[in-house]
Amino acid sequence: MRSFRSVGMDPLFIDHGEGAYVVDVDGNRFVDYVLSWGPMILGHAAPSVVEAVARQAGQGTSFGAPTAGEVELARRIVEALPSVERVRLVNSGTEATMSALRLARAATGRALVVKFAGCYHGHVDSLLVQAGSGAATLGVPDSAGVPAAFASTTLVLPYNDIGAVERLFAARGHEIAAVIVEPVAANMGVVPPADGFLTGLREITRQHGALLIFDEVITGFRLGYGGAQGYYGVKPDLTCLGKIIGGGLPVGAYGGPAAIMNLVAPTGPVYQAGTLAGNPLAMAAGVATLDGLRAEGTYDRLNGYMTALAEGLRREAREAGVPVTVNQVGSVLTLFFHPGPVTNWESAAKADREMYARFFRGMLAQGIYLPPSQFEAWFSSTCHGEAELAATLRAAQKAFRDL
Repeated sequence: MRSFRSVGMDPLFIDHGEGAYVVDVDGNRFVDYVLSWGPMILGHAAPSVVEAVARQAGQGTSFGAPTAGEVELARRIVEALPSVERVRLVNSGTEATMSALRLARAATGRALVVKFAGCYHGHVDSLLVQAGSGAATLGVPDSAGVPAAFASTTLVLPYNDIGAVERLFAARGHEIAAVIVEPVAANMGVVPPADGFLTGLREITRQHGALLIFDEVITGFRLGYGGAQGYYGVKPDLTCLGKIIGGGLPVGAYGGPAAIMNLVAPTGPVYQAGTLAGNPLAMAAGVATLDGLRAEGTYDRLNGYMTALAEGLRREAREAGVPVTVNQVGSVLTLFFHPGPVTNWESAAKADREMYARFFRGMLAQGIYLPPSQFEAWFSSTCHGEAELAATLRAAQKAFRDL
């Protein structure tokens, strides 16, 4: 899949990565803003991560039993995220959201879940309703094979519309187990939360006895070491993680207060397990990645780079007479070919997808690898610097003028 159909191309086949760059099987070298859709925050083949994985591989790759690496990674997550007292490791972000919803339903005794149009929470059957990410790229609002009964347990509202949330809870709050949200939407393109949106969700769910779930698969350890919840100062009941906490290897996690997490087996009645969950290689890569992010000034550099890129893209588009909106939060951004503002899926969907496809092809021809979809985030790494910024903006100047 990999989204390339939306830009009218066959996908690149990558041979290897090095820092801020990827090299395809034909030997072409590109500045990479995909970064495996976010996990490679220290860049490709970061020496500390490579060393940690190689060391663990020499000791064994899977045991079907607990390892110290699981404890080390879990301890770092608990120390970093203010809402998490206990954490359960799984194999993917999809498993994390699926498990968090099951736990929320068990904790509340309710069945319904609220999500927001354009937000993607993995390919969980009940959540593939007005999803973003690949579903948005391909113009498919739902997925074949999802029974109507599953979809009916999900209620969909517009992102950033706290009034709609208030009205729904006033009518059906006693039926709602949880609200799940990307605190910064990044699967309809990057869309930041409006002022008061996250705090409003916190207040409404608490008032009605529902749980608030932050899907931080993308934002966790990317906006800051404390994730979006630290960045915005809002504590959810449950947090879902993935991507960065595995340093490029398959991983996911969900966590929250001990009182809720104790409901998960073996201490409670909510079943969840996985043979490869807490895989030693993923744990080693994750610990090395999180330790690498602790260096002083790391997030200032990451976020400063993306701020400079956003400002440069706006300038080049303006000088070329191309109406765009650039939404940027920390080290994620999206360039929308739409005058904006872009505040939810309805406004994001107005972006000119064909123009983005032409821009994408123009950038790729100049050695800049962007997400092959109008509705995905761009990511930077600690390896992106002045040379990559200058090359990207030179390419953007030409690509905008060629549109």
